[in-house]
Amino acid sequence: MKVNWRYTTSTRNTYAALYAACEREGFSLEPADGPRADVTCYSLNSLNVRDLAPEMAEAECITVAGGPHATACWRQVTRYADYVIVGEGEYLLPELLSRIRDGDPVSLPGIATREGLTPPASTVILDAYPAFSRMKGYVEISRGCPFSCAYCQTPRIFGTVMRHRSVESIVRYASRYRHARFVSPNALAYGSDGRCPHPARIRELLSALSNTVYFGTFPSEVRPEFITEETLGLVTRYCANTGIQFGAQSGSDAVLERIGRGHTTADVVAAVDRCTEAGLTPVVDIIVGFPFESDEDQRMTADLVRWIARHGKIHAHSFLPLPGTPLARSTPRPLSRELSHLLGSLALRGKLTGSWRSLEIGFSRLPPE
Repeated sequence: MKVNWRYTTSTRNTYAALYAACEREGFSLEPADGPRADVTCYSLNSLNVRDLAPEMAEAECITVAGGPHATACWRQVTRYADYVIVGEGEYLLPELLSRIRDGDPVSLPGIATREGLTPPASTVILDAYPAFSRMKGYVEISRGCPFSCAYCQTPRIFGTVMRHRSVESIVRYASRYRHARFVSPNALAYGSDGRCPHPARIRELLSALSNTVYFGTFPSEVRPEFITEETLGLVTRYCANTGIQFGAQSGSDAVLERIGRGHTTADVVAAVDRCTEAGLTPVVDIIVGFPFESDEDQRMTADLVRWIARHGKIHAHSFLPLPGTPLARSTPRPLSRELSHLLGSLALRGKLTGSWRSLEIGFSRLPPE
């Protein structure tokens, strides 16, 4: 049985991880630019689903869908996909493929069909699966997040308990790169419960790596309250970073409280100050257009952005209502003239990247350093 992977650049790291998991069970996920016999697997998110759903509906092969959109909207996705993986795929995808190949009944917790869904019954232990194999990807060091930010899919898909890959496993895979970069919802939470940093575990990891290391930057950001003198000292000692990327999301404490961020604007200001004192450029993520923002909230965000720009850089993107989150059915608020003009002006000066007008590229990433 031939198994294909519908390749898109935005799902490259998912492909690398699932390629390794499936390879171990005897399946090779061949990259494809469309549906191919016998089975084609798709990873769906809120931006690519509009293009891929019609393709899947017309496919003549067996189609398997996973990813954040498929997990949140599995009932909808079963209208055009034969099987939907709800949640994590390292165990479920190879097990599903085995049953399809052998002609066995497919009745697995975590697999949805038009007949319904049996909820997932387990979570993935990261060390139980390779980070990647022949298809290389960034090493995922942590999964899950204890903060339930109202706009974010991460805790809804991976849970609120952080799971970490062991230092030995991380070193084994990271050593295959000249430059080591990592995937985590919060790199500075490595080895901790996700509520506060565990510097000893971070030191254990970073000191074990012998290649050039980038930590707390693309493709993984951190949280502002995790940026302390001690954690920054570890970054400047062991890593090649010239900056730290972290999420502020809003300049209004009222908005931060409503979305459940778990930090304040004072934490953001302190993080910026600590970065600059350590000689690192702060790169601060901002989300604009939350549905409940008032004019005053946007003014405060403009003030914070203006201040950050004097010390570092901003990565701005428009609010995108993601399925499966508390804000899924909300409508983005238009930007005030002041905020829109400020963001445009900073972009022209090279102080701001991202997009604050287009949902299609609103979650674009900074290029690697």
